[in-house]
Amino acid sequence: MVHTSTDLPSPMPAKPVPVPSALTQPYWDAAQRGQLVLQQCSACATIRHYPRLLCAQCHSSEAHWTPASGLGHIHSWTVCHHVFHPGFAADVPYVLVTVDLQEGVRALGRWRGGPLAIGLPVRGRFELAGNLPELVFSFETTPNNS
Repeated sequence: MVHTSTDLPSPMPAKPVPVPSALTQPYWDAAQRGQLVLQQCSACATIRHYPRLLCAQCHSSEAHWTPASGLGHIHSWTVCHHVFHPGFAADVPYVLVTVDLQEGVRALGRWRGGPLAIGLPVRGRFELAGNLPELVFSFETTPNNS
């Protein structure tokens, strides 16, 4: 039997790659280094996530980036069974968690832990999958996570 290139399995499609803008580039640069950073208003100190041009509190356009603790509590989660992009086909089912971070904002990431519960203390970190940073959360055992 002769095999042609059409008989070979096709390679797994790549996951979508973030396309940073001038506004989000510092976030993605920090993520690539494994660090979670949040935008903070330079005028009133309000933390905001995801990055925005203007502060929702005082409407200032001045902001800087501040390291986040990564600590928080589970607000909600969902189990993804449907493949919305072919690059995630090998991952299903997977769990996405929405986390209330200590800094007062919410973040979305993958769950890398055991049983889930609303209010469960968690810690977020970036993992590099290939060369792409992915925010993941897992159970936090530190008793000072409030």
